[in-house]
Amino acid sequence: MSRVGTAWRWFTWVVTFSFVITLFTGLGATLALVTPFRLLGEKDGPLSLPELFQGGLRYGISRPVNIIVMGVDLNLDEPEPGQKRDPFKSRSDTMLLVRLNPGTDRVSILSIPRDTRVSIPDVGETKINSANWWGGPNLVTEVVSKTLNNVPIDRYVRFSTGAFRELVDVVGGVEVYVPFPMKYEDQTQKLKIDLQPGLQQLNGGQAEGFVRFRNDELGDIGRAQRQQLLLKALQKKMANPEMLTRLPQILSVLQKHVDSNLSVGEMLALMQFGLQVKPDQLQMVLLPGRFSSLEEFDHLSYWLIDLAGMDRVMQTHFDVAPPVGYEVAARDPSQLKEVRIVIQNATKDTNAGAVMVKYLQTQGFNNLHYADQDWPQTLTQTEVIPQWGDLESAKYLQSLLTDSQLVVSSTGDIRSDLTIRVGQDWLKQQSSKPSGT
Repeated sequence: MSRVGTAWRWFTWVVTFSFVITLFTGLGATLALVTPFRLLGEKDGPLSLPELFQGGLRYGISRPVNIIVMGVDLNLDEPEPGQKRDPFKSRSDTMLLVRLNPGTDRVSILSIPRDTRVSIPDVGETKINSANWWGGPNLVTEVVSKTLNNVPIDRYVRFSTGAFRELVDVVGGVEVYVPFPMKYEDQTQKLKIDLQPGLQQLNGGQAEGFVRFRNDELGDIGRAQRQQLLLKALQKKMANPEMLTRLPQILSVLQKHVDSNLSVGEMLALMQFGLQVKPDQLQMVLLPGRFSSLEEFDHLSYWLIDLAGMDRVMQTHFDVAPPVGYEVAARDPSQLKEVRIVIQNATKDTNAGAVMVKYLQTQGFNNLHYADQDWPQTLTQTEVIPQWGDLESAKYLQSLLTDSQLVVSSTGDIRSDLTIRVGQDWLKQQSSKPSGT
């Protein structure tokens, strides 16, 4: 391959990944490519883009890094006389814990519901989204770490209101499937949502509404799932080389809406790491738990953490051991077959789901259920989705489904431990089997 071709592929990979990790690692690769930097050990003065292509970039991540990421609501507090309103002093609308692991070239993302019930020092038991308002990123870091088995947190990133909207507009919109009518208005947050169901191109305002809508039975959890669907849509859009021409606008949006304690060198290291990450190494899970009942907390709504499930997620995805006496034990196949599985048809054959259920029953699985509705898009490959991060069960199940794909994401059915989206490959396998087998 020519040097020009190699540079173009390199550059496209940086831009593609940068837009995804931008949402949880600050300015990241985009900043690295459009701002002049002086790298350690190099000549004095800024390093040009061609010099970056010629091997000047020598930053890297030497150990796993954990970053807490927050998208904050609009700050409605009146500033002190003579002071400007701080756009980052507000409750967090989105909270993610991100781990970049150079040992496995993997990125793990844990979605923490904003209504998660936690203990905040000097405040008491309340929702985790208020920690940023009470004490900023330092308090958020303390609360998240203590809640999640004292996981170490190295850095933080905060996005102010408008980041999502403006970024989507810069790239020319994204194609997303809207599963049901979404209509909601919040005058205080200047939020108006009016979306009809179906596959469609969303502009920035519509995309913001898509990810912030929570006026349905899934509430915060449904929003976390839609955030991840939008991330995938953005990743696909950024794969278009045309996006290279929009880097200056992307940088302008990020500079206006991002607050972080990542240094320039650390951002460069994140970019370097991003070049090594493959799509299947980006793993996204939900914090296991359940919605509180109306009677539990005087009609206040909370997300109550499933401690055993959290221990498994933190050990599997963040290498954090549970407290002494609560070790996560390995399970044998008979225990793995007890997990609750939801089957969702993603083929053009209405009988595909029933055939999958019958097959799994022959393999000893009995806690099987159908999804409320088919997946709206036809899949060529069957997917096994551990939305709560149970990789052990997911890998065992995947081993029984020839050519299936393990998709570690939060987009599965939350009523289950695992979701199977039946793809066209399953139909081909069944049709090729001799009659009667």
